[in-house]
Order: sequence, then C-alpha cells, then structure tokens
Amino acid sequence: MPAAPYDDATGAREPGDEGVGVGPHPIPWPDDPRLDPHLLEHGDARNVVDRYRYWRVDAIVADLDTRRHPFHVAIENLAHDFNIGSVVRTANAFNAASVRVVGRRRWNRRGAMVTDRYLHVEHHDDARALAAWAAVEGLPLLAVDNLPGSVPLETYDLPRACVLLFGQEGTGLSDEARLVCDATLSIAQYGSTRSINVGAAAAIAMHAWIRQHADLP
Repeated sequence: MPAAPYDDATGAREPGDEGVGVGPHPIPWPDDPRLDPHLLEHGDARNVVDRYRYWRVDAIVADLDTRRHPFHVAIENLAHDFNIGSVVRTANAFNAASVRVVGRRRWNRRGAMVTDRYLHVEHHDDARALAAWAAVEGLPLLAVDNLPGSVPLETYDLPRACVLLFGQEGTGLSDEARLVCDATLSIAQYGSTRSINVGAAAAIAMHAWIRQHADLP
C-alpha cells in the first residue's frame, strides 16, 4: 500500500518522490523514540537514505548534527535566484554545517526539494553581516567566482573550517561580497561558455572540500 501524504511538518511525501520509499512497517513496531508513529503506520515516501526510514524529522536533524562537516555554504539572494534551492540540496547531500542566505530573507525553496528541513539555514542582511559573523566564528570567507586575480580551486588548499560564498546566477558576487572575502577561488573551464551555473559551481566547490577533508564511507 502506498504511503499516505500528510502534513509537511511531520515528514510528508516530498515533491518528486512518487514511488520512492517503503510501505507501512510490520507489526509489532520497533520500540525506538526516534521513529514517527504516522510513518510506521502509513509508510515513508520521503527522499531520505535507508538508515533514516521512519525517523522523525527532528531526530534526523539531531543525528546529522553529531557529524556535520565544518564548512558552511553562503549564497547571495539579491534577485530571488531559483538556484538557491539547488545549492541547499547539495549542501544537505554533503552535510554542511549550515547554509547562510545573504540578502533577501525569503528565498526560492522549490529546488531544495524540502532538504532544507534537515539543515540549519540562517539569514544575513548583507555580505558585511555575513563577514562579521564569520570573523566571530574564526572562519575564513572564501568566494567562488571566476574573477580576475582569483586562485584556481583545483590547486587551493581549502581550510577544514570555512565559509564558501556564491553569488547570483548571471551577475556573480556583488561588489560588497568581493571586498569582504579573504580569497576568491575560480573553477577551471575549457569550453566556450563564459560561466557555469551557480548550482553546479557550488556542487564542484563543496565536492572539492569533501575530497580534501571528508572521511570516505
């Protein structure tokens, strides 16, 4: 029997996940406080790895918190860029410490596919506010943008604890963001296009951090 959709706050069927997941759990149910009775009864159609099947959302977040990677992801939200959702989804996949939305508080969540439930998403009014927070936390602020004078990401030793900052699709980083960053990193390109999609750039940069610092499964 397919899982029944229910309120998003408790872990409803997620967009694009039709046919994904498991059905109702066999009786008797496991005696585990992390499990959601509704999911046990109706099944779990969420886009989560198998270890989190039937878990409550808050229990998943608490477990992820025990092993978050110490890099943060920040992205400027100056024009309600739909790519922010894609960046958030990738940050979830690599278990980033947090996502920092810079600029407009409201952001386009469609591309996130509700993965923001499992992340700590924070807001900063502008790039200077982000830089002030990073300074207090002792985190270098690293811009990722193909700008003159930038350092190739492919040869850069990323700090284990850091903030990776991305700009808007098309316009790239704002002038203010460029000024407050400790370094600007570029991604090598070999074709005719002037730039790559910011969601793709963010995925490349995050994976570069993973290759340098993460323990492989």
